[in-house]
Amino acid sequence: MATNTPETTEEGRRPGLIPRLANGNVELWANLIVLVWVIAFVLWQGVGFAITIGTVFAIWAILAVSLNLVIGFTGLLSVAHIGFFGIGAYSVAILTSKTDYSLLRTEGIPTYELPFFAALPVGIALAGLTALVVGVVFNRFRDDVFVLVSFGFAIISFNLFLNARAITRGAFGIHDVARPVIGTRVLDGELEFLVMALVCLALVSALAWFIVTSSFGRVLTAIREDEQAASVFGYQVTHYKLAIWVISAMMAAVAGGLFSSWTSFIDPNSFILLESILLVSIVILGGLATIWGSLLGAMTFVLLEEGMRFIPFLPDVYVGQARQVVLGVMLVLLMLFRPQGLLGRYRL
Repeated sequence: MATNTPETTEEGRRPGLIPRLANGNVELWANLIVLVWVIAFVLWQGVGFAITIGTVFAIWAILAVSLNLVIGFTGLLSVAHIGFFGIGAYSVAILTSKTDYSLLRTEGIPTYELPFFAALPVGIALAGLTALVVGVVFNRFRDDVFVLVSFGFAIISFNLFLNARAITRGAFGIHDVARPVIGTRVLDGELEFLVMALVCLALVSALAWFIVTSSFGRVLTAIREDEQAASVFGYQVTHYKLAIWVISAMMAAVAGGLFSSWTSFIDPNSFILLESILLVSIVILGGLATIWGSLLGAMTFVLLEEGMRFIPFLPDVYVGQARQVVLGVMLVLLMLFRPQGLLGRYRL
């Protein structure tokens, strides 16, 4: 008669390969599902649609990476980044627009007709300066109060974009935002613009990776875990928080400049508070304190946003609301079963 040894008993109790993969490799499954989703979209809708998806992804991913530096690595829950995104977008739009607004018989603004690569650094610098000024004030607050004051900044930013008509044209928006020019070549093709947007995303991601893997990044993580303990060890906590706040705001301005140039028209409706909440949701979805998670979260959001337009039984008028409902349900499920997000290291 055969006897069961401890080894065979343990072997019999051990779950199969697939259950072990499902239970222990959530990150692997998340990456595979999104990758298959992307391939299916490309095959279904064609290359042109895939290029559009890629451009939207690059812009949202830059935003997500920048915000994750603040929320994920430093522990500062902020909804203010849509304001910095708008500063970058409006700076590029105002400085590059060539429209003769008097012909439109609407309110006009001065036009400067600068090239894109001259206007973008102005937007980045302006966003950084704004972040520095408001960051000095924000550093006085922590936890829930910090969220509230960042909420206030997002609302103030939107109202400035809407009401400063002498600069932004208010609800009329700014037309004919210039496309980038490299040498004598205008990047007016969708594929060319996608390549440039992906290069910007790669540069921002590389800078973020350098920051979080440096000694500076380790201090940020320490601040996230216990701000008082970091202060006890001699670190100027307020300086570190202010520095990463400014850096992330400048990254968000890069996304804003790309967005206004790609769409060639902007108005205040692109910078409402809901967009900021969606951005925070992307960061939570992908996972806190992980750059790759920000990229995965942005891609998941873009696929969800665009994919729901093709559901046959869903009327077009309800697509926007359905996107918000589905994203909300996903976040609730994540909070219940995986609070750290798809690839995150920490819980919110």
